[in-house]
Formats: sequence, C-alpha cells, structure tokens
Amino acid sequence: MKKAFLFMMTILFITCLLLAQEYKGKGRAIGVVTDEQGNPLEGVTVKLFYVKGQQGFSVKTDKEGKWVAAWIRGGQWNIDFEKIGYAPKKISVELQEFQKNPEIKIALVKVTGLVVTDEVKALLEKGNKLFDEQKYDEARMVYEDILAKFPDAYPIWQNVGNCYFAQEKYAEAEQAYLRVLEKDPNNADALVAIGNAYLNRGDKDKAFEWYGKVNVDKITDPVIIYNVGTMYYNNSRFAEALVYYQKAVEKQKNFTDALYQLGLTYLNLQKNQEAINAFEEYLKVDSESPRAGQVRAFLSYLKK
Repeated sequence: MKKAFLFMMTILFITCLLLAQEYKGKGRAIGVVTDEQGNPLEGVTVKLFYVKGQQGFSVKTDKEGKWVAAWIRGGQWNIDFEKIGYAPKKISVELQEFQKNPEIKIALVKVTGLVVTDEVKALLEKGNKLFDEQKYDEARMVYEDILAKFPDAYPIWQNVGNCYFAQEKYAEAEQAYLRVLEKDPNNADALVAIGNAYLNRGDKDKAFEWYGKVNVDKITDPVIIYNVGTMYYNNSRFAEALVYYQKAVEKQKNFTDALYQLGLTYLNLQKNQEAINAFEEYLKVDSESPRAGQVRAFLSYLKK
C-alpha cells in the first residue's frame, strides 16, 4: 500500500511539473529594446505569456538591449516590455518552435517628468497585471492614478485608451489616444490606434484618414509598419499596403509575415516578377513550414 501511495504521488508530481511548464518547447525568441534614438536599454523587463498554456516567464535585457527567451513552444505569445521611466509596451506575436523567429525590435518612449519611485513601479505592475486579467476598468483606474500623480507621464494615456478599446468603447479610447497626440503629434502607436477605433466602428474612410497620418519613414518598429499595411491589404487597398510591407521588410529582412504579405500584394497588383522575388526571399528564411509549401506553389504557378 505504501509503495502504491508513493507511486501515485510520484505520478502526481510529474504531472504537476509538466503542467507547470506548459510553455516549454524547443523554440527560441530574441529581441532588442532601444530608446527612441536607437540607444540600447539595459534592464528592461520582458514578460512573455504563452496564450494557449496561460503561463509565462520574464527575462531582462542586457547592456546591448538584447534579450533571449529559450526553450519555448510555438503559438501566440503576448509580450510586455517594462522599464521605469518609459511607457510600457505590449505586443502579440506568433512564434515558431521549429524554425528561426525574426528578431523583435522594440523602441520604448521615455516618459518626461516621471519620477522613478517604487510607488510608480508598483502601480504600473498592478495596472498591467489587471489588464492581462481582462479587468479593464480596474486597470484603467490604476493608469489614471499614475497620470493624476505624474501629469507629464502622457504616454500612459495609450494604456488608458487600450482599456477602453478592449471594452469596445471606441469613442472613449479615441479621446485617450488624442491625449498622447497633444504632446506627441507624430506618435505612430496613437495614430494607428485611433484608425483602428474608427475601423472597428465601421467608418473605413475615417480610419484610413488616420492611417494616412502615420509617417512610415519615422516608424522604427517593423511590427507597427506591418500592422498598418495589413489594414490596407484587408480592405483591398494594395498600393498603400505595398508601401508598408516594403518598409517592414526593409527594417527587418527576415520578417516572414511581411515577406509573405509582400508577395501576395505584388500578386494582387499583377507584378509577377516582384512577387517571385519576394517569395524567393521568403524561402531563404522559412523553407519548412506549411506556409512555405504555399509559397512554393505560388512560385511554381508564377514561373510557368
């Protein structure tokens, strides 16, 4: 009986251990975090959350602003970037387990006048945790508390807007994003967010008016560039989408999603040779995934 009990306890322990490491796999993600001028930021907390497994972990950037997340599974990951004195940033990416993932480049915006205190750090962490738990009203109240105490921390209005956006309160979200633009009229995140708010309300003309305000040459984050291009692509505005996909690939040459969409965009514009070039570049980065098979099929058709 004692042996049976120990055996069951061992099985239970192993099972719990496996469940506790749901995000573990064979993949690897790398990235670099800089300030707006391109200077590397050390000590940025990078929080990675595996959506399917509902688990995650954190790493820190080194002196060169670089971070590495090893032994991870493929799938959707939410990644938060936090450093006191800078506006936190959240992204969602699809990471691959059995092929090389493109380097994730992030630029954080310095919060002018934000005093670096334990109180601010605790509030930011509390607000971000509530947001991740989908407690948007509570998260917004925390962010607004920071803004009340530190009015110069204007990028935090983006977080306030994101809370409203997640609740489909698009008018309120827009007003929050506009508070960012009052201080930083060319802030790409805020401009795109307002465009998204109009798009979700069904006002495509107004949405693309806001997307058009984004100066693609001023955006350093290839993911933002790619997302704007996809807004155009999904609405059959291929000429505009082309500009953004080209710039995304220019910023990050191994950005597989952008390369794939670039090839499709050229196809829709009947620029077959350019599509061939884009798809061939794609296969240099990814030659094994199911999508690589689609790319080969496109190339076979185009070369006939």
